[in-house]
Amino acid sequence: MKLNMAEDDDYMSDSFINVQEDIRPGLPMLRQIREARRKEEKQQEANLKNRQKSLKEEEQERRDVGLKNALGCENKGFALLQKMGYKSGQALGKSGDGIVEPIPLNVKTGKSGLGHEALLKRKAEEKLESYRRKIHMKNQAEEKAAEQFRMRLKSKQDEMKLEGDLRRSQRACQQLDTQKNIQVPREAWYWLRLEETEEEEEEEKEQDEDEYTSEDLSVLEKLQILTSYLREEHLYCIWCGTAYEDKEDLSSNCPGPTSADHD
Repeated sequence: MKLNMAEDDDYMSDSFINVQEDIRPGLPMLRQIREARRKEEKQQEANLKNRQKSLKEEEQERRDVGLKNALGCENKGFALLQKMGYKSGQALGKSGDGIVEPIPLNVKTGKSGLGHEALLKRKAEEKLESYRRKIHMKNQAEEKAAEQFRMRLKSKQDEMKLEGDLRRSQRACQQLDTQKNIQVPREAWYWLRLEETEEEEEEEKEQDEDEYTSEDLSVLEKLQILTSYLREEHLYCIWCGTAYEDKEDLSSNCPGPTSADHD
């Protein structure tokens, strides 16, 4: 008897009193979360099994089952087709070029009236078309603005190039006229810089009022007049940078009287 008691566990011993529990941080919380998830999953499974199907769902299931099954001889319409020579799986029509599968059944479940879906579709298409037109017009406006900017930039560049060619022509004209001992240019603006005497200023004021002045001419017109003068009087082309020996040499070796001819 004593031996049996010794073999039994002593609940007051250190083996029971000093047992340390697992108190790692977060462990009880993890256990609670897992337990809550298991209960939630079990509840969802029970709800799914016990859920009563709605009338629409039951109708849909019955409809799907009926559509999956082929028509039998008990169907009057199918029986009439068989009497006319129709066989299952055969295409309709005398020549056999008709449909094989039945016309699909599209069940309308909404409460909207007939034609409402077509109206919504048409409105959506009109809205999409209006949006596309707006995008197209916006792109056109941006392209037009970019083209106008390019034209203005090109016009500015062309104007600066004309002014540079005019200054070169004036500089060349003054140099060539001086070499021929021409003291006064044919027109005041033919030379780049001209120091006028008081007598010349008075003579210019006494000129006929109908005669145009340099301010009446554009840069292009001045350039055309001055380059023609250089070609006729000095046989010189500013774009070639060459003074030719005679008119025949000029016409033979110079591409033309404009900057475009030298491109």
